[in-house]
Amino acid sequence: MDDAYKSLTTPDITSPVGLTVSSGAPTPPQPGVALCLSGGGYRAMVFHLGGLLRLNEIGLLPQLDQISSVSGGSITAGVLGLGWSKLKFDGSGVASNFSDIVVTPIRTLAAHTIDVGSILSGVFGPGTVAEKIADHYRKYLFDGATLQDLPDRPRFVINATNVQSKSLWRFSKPYMWDWRVGKVPNPTIELAVAVGASSAFPPVLSPVELDLKESDYEPNTGDQLQRPPFTTQVILTDGGVYDNLGLETAWKRYETILVSDAGGMYTVEADPDRDWFNHTRRVFDLIDNQVRSLRKRQVIDSYDAGTRKGTYWGIWSDIANYQLPSALGAPYSQTAVIASTPTRLKSLDEAAQEKLMNWGYAICDAAIRKHYLSNAPSPTGFPFGGGVG
Repeated sequence: MDDAYKSLTTPDITSPVGLTVSSGAPTPPQPGVALCLSGGGYRAMVFHLGGLLRLNEIGLLPQLDQISSVSGGSITAGVLGLGWSKLKFDGSGVASNFSDIVVTPIRTLAAHTIDVGSILSGVFGPGTVAEKIADHYRKYLFDGATLQDLPDRPRFVINATNVQSKSLWRFSKPYMWDWRVGKVPNPTIELAVAVGASSAFPPVLSPVELDLKESDYEPNTGDQLQRPPFTTQVILTDGGVYDNLGLETAWKRYETILVSDAGGMYTVEADPDRDWFNHTRRVFDLIDNQVRSLRKRQVIDSYDAGTRKGTYWGIWSDIANYQLPSALGAPYSQTAVIASTPTRLKSLDEAAQEKLMNWGYAICDAAIRKHYLSNAPSPTGFPFGGGVG
């Protein structure tokens, strides 16, 4: 991205993008593979799980250098990151216990609705909505784990949006960083809080507030905003507000970019709602659609131009467009129904979960074998019975 390569000596303070390096000229992308997981609530969380099942099956997980995520994708990434050290990879890079370590906890959470209750208790009881959501993540997924429980490789980057600075706030093991506010090295923020910030869908689940000290920051690592209250009361919202593909941090670093997109599709409406809540939601949907469309165009154009390697797969993709004879049977008439799952943290029954995972598995397989790893073996079938219908 052009803005990503502006010199820090002449910063554009209106831009949300900046280099997170202390000095030196911009460098081209380095060899390495990054996986980006988009937002989309439980729909994204479970769809990405299907893609990860396929990536594990063909031995690609240990080849990843970074996993960058936003919103619903950060729930999946957080579970994968916390469980990484427990995965038993064989010589071909396949983790035999992937389902136990990653799939089962996510499916447990997916069986529970956590948004409505959190909203009601946050509005009418003590604490905030965001704190209630973090409590659920803590209960079902992360317990008291922190960013320091993530592995060194692959680097997990959980992205939120800083409402104050208009920039990306990055949670990772070695640091939290907003290029304008500054860098917090070796953060001990709980994973439940980081994932909660990344998935704080506005307006109902947002914002998340981090109470920090100026002494937490490495000196002179922010651009013009490394001062209170920007440093001490950090106000965050959903990472998808800025980048719903989780692309930014991976894009500036690596040559090979794999993108799993479970974002929604927003159709025309002849008679949109006029009440403030539903009308606001519609406006947010349109903003989300525009941000994702621009990011997707950037990715696809880069593949076509040869400036990046990798592949993209989306929940709204038509598997027939990959023109892969050995692709799994997944007619668009059926996958479009799956893709229409609402962007909620609302319980999904077992059948809905398995259709989402089957579809994520199938479209990831088609994209990988068509555009990235043509010699990967064809799948023998869907991971769960019933396919996508």
